[in-house]
Amino acid sequence: MSDQVLPADAAPAAPRSGRRRGGDWLLVLRQNGSLLFAIALFALLYLGYHLAHPRGFTTQVLVQNANEAFTLAMVAMAQTIPVLLGGLDLSVGAVMTMVNCIASHLVIGSPGQIALGILACLASGALAGFVNGCVVVYGRIPPIIATLATAAIAIGVALLLRPTPGGKLDEDLNWAMTNSVADFAETFGLADGGKAPWLAPVAWLPVPVVLLVLVVVLVWLPFRRTVTGRTIYAIGSSESAAYMSGLPLNRAKIAAFTLAGFFAGVGGLFLAIQTSSGNADLPQAGAYTLNSIASVVIGGTSLVGGSGGPVGSIFGTLVLRVISFGFRVFDIPPLLQPLFEGLVLLAAVSLGAARALRVRNTLDLFR
Repeated sequence: MSDQVLPADAAPAAPRSGRRRGGDWLLVLRQNGSLLFAIALFALLYLGYHLAHPRGFTTQVLVQNANEAFTLAMVAMAQTIPVLLGGLDLSVGAVMTMVNCIASHLVIGSPGQIALGILACLASGALAGFVNGCVVVYGRIPPIIATLATAAIAIGVALLLRPTPGGKLDEDLNWAMTNSVADFAETFGLADGGKAPWLAPVAWLPVPVVLLVLVVVLVWLPFRRTVTGRTIYAIGSSESAAYMSGLPLNRAKIAAFTLAGFFAGVGGLFLAIQTSSGNADLPQAGAYTLNSIASVVIGGTSLVGGSGGPVGSIFGTLVLRVISFGFRVFDIPPLLQPLFEGLVLLAAVSLGAARALRVRNTLDLFR
């Protein structure tokens, strides 16, 4: 039996497998083309920015860039989840602002009080998102209308807490969270004051970058793999098909908005830590909401839902922020900066809308 000659048609099996693997890679590239484009665009722009920067690629410059990008990255992640459902959340900037004002009252005192204050801020953001989800699901109101109303409520709470900018947060927390990993370890007496040999490879990394990775790895990716997370994509692809499949639609919608509120709350908390104050700034809330939508589109998430993800939105945020960083390096007049930003936002949203208009079936976005 061991010397039996294989049939003539058995030989081509391996090449067919190879062709299939090659086809799989092409399919993956096509499905993630927008994300890869956002990553490549960011890398190109950021390289040009550092080549033109008088201080070059240094830890100080990297830390400053990370601090400026983190809050918008979190708000963009918050915006992505409702967009995956096929809607928009116009309250993400307002929720961020509300949590920013709450943090300016609570994140100070003993370590225990600071920890409780941080938990209260994150819970406030999640609660605001939960309310959004309940209004959308049980009130049967379109997300864009429901969140427009709840955004006004969140701004009202922020103004009640901080009629004028002010407040004070823990100074050690402010220093540790807005600098490098080595500074964080030194501030809190960790890893031999930040000089432990095992910490050296990552000591130069900005804390906001590490925090962003932790949020993605510990919060988004586990949630994405749950039934609820997969249901969010199914709803965005075809809600009727998801319903016929017996998926938990209401639970997924409420969870999506709750998670969006949590992400916005993280952004508001960091903004309070970074500025060591709270500010119920309505124009700022609106600007963050608008830029979050642009970040989502640049990152490759479809405005009709069901395709994309928060990781792409992070790179969309980085693209927007690198453009604003370039204004300082290339000395663009302040009066022209809003014009350039507006053109970028218009181009980004137009590209996303054009792709959606060309699609007759949402499933085509996966092909």
